[in-house]
Amino acid sequence: MKRELTLFDNPRNVKRFLLVFYICLIVLLLIDPFIDKHGDFEWENTPAFFAAYGFVSCVLLIFVAKIMRFFIKRDENYYD
Repeated sequence: MKRELTLFDNPRNVKRFLLVFYICLIVLLLIDPFIDKHGDFEWENTPAFFAAYGFVSCVLLIFVAKIMRFFIKRDENYYD
């Protein structure tokens, strides 16, 4: 049975996708200061606040998951 190739099996397509993705991120960061924000707190009005907040939250989530792994982890033969 022959395997059908998908869009992301070609490394050239992956590089193109990442290039477009990074360009979109840069454009969004560049137009962020020109968008009128109505935040409840003063720090919400700083440029790229939500991008930094999302990045820091993601990193903290990864570290919390690594710590929780020691408490939740079971032996290999736990369900046998």
